Amino acid sequence: MQDPTDLFRFETDTAPDGAPSSIADLRASVLVVALGGFIDAGNTQKLVSEHLLATHESRVIASFDVDQVLDYRGRRPVMTFDRDHWSSYDDPSLLLHRVLDKEGTPFLLLVGPEPDYQWARMVEATTTLVGALGVDLTVNLHGIPMAVPHTRPLGVTAHGTSPRLVTANDHAFGTVQVPGSFSSLLEYRLGEAGRDAIGFAVHVPHYLGQTEFADAALLGLERISAATGLSLDLTALAATAGLNRAEIARQMQESDEITAVVHALEQQYDTFVEGRKQRNLLATDLSELPSADEIGAELEAFLKDVTDE
Repeated sequence: MQDPTDLFRFETDTAPDGAPSSIADLRASVLVVALGGFIDAGNTQKLVSEHLLATHESRVIASFDVDQVLDYRGRRPVMTFDRDHWSSYDDPSLLLHRVLDKEGTPFLLLVGPEPDYQWARMVEATTTLVGALGVDLTVNLHGIPMAVPHTRPLGVTAHGTSPRLVTANDHAFGTVQVPGSFSSLLEYRLGEAGRDAIGFAVHVPHYLGQTEFADAALLGLERISAATGLSLDLTALAATAGLNRAEIARQMQESDEITAVVHALEQQYDTFVEGRKQRNLLATDLSELPSADEIGAELEAFLKDVTDE
């Protein structure tokens, strides 16, 4: 393996001369990992990372060499063509931010595209930063689609490198094999190294999986705050979630089909809560659940612009 530390560099403005000794001034006990690319129903991770950077003081302290880890042809960056010339390029970046919570407590936020290549080397590089910057707890978050209604409390599946880190957990899954992700591998390797790491998968109604569902992001941010002790500003995200719910309710009123699907999910959810024999939602008879075909094109037409209006 090539030297993992060659994958990142500290920004020169993190200290007067950018010297390595200035790293001590960048230390923080919490690292939040928000690397897109894996499943993220409701754009949960995206909403959380954008909200944190928009509502809290932050600065970039390190950057990764995306040219070494990104498949440009697999995820082509956006360029703008203006009449007779190229006017802009959406340059991909993988950045480590140092963010301050409402009380002035610093934490780190790693944001950017999920690496396509060199996962092992990227994990080593990130682990090196975790050690150098004094990180005690690494946290990741994303949304997963579930057959649940948006009108009932959302669930969260928590996972971590130690049982003491996982509390108030919704056991929606037993032992399953799933496609890997960089964030999951990082959590796994941190656990092998004896470091604390925790993740939250918010259960997003499957019919809202392709939209921005702010309630899921709000719940995820609340879980991060509870797990880390950080004082995070929830005001703007809570307001967005309220508008989001109102828009969904309005669009439901305009579609009997959507209303019927949601009501069927509500009945299924309530039956489960009341104590049916099934151990979890995944053990429920799938024949009783509405299928994706039942949701249909009308559902997508009504909900695809929930957050755009």
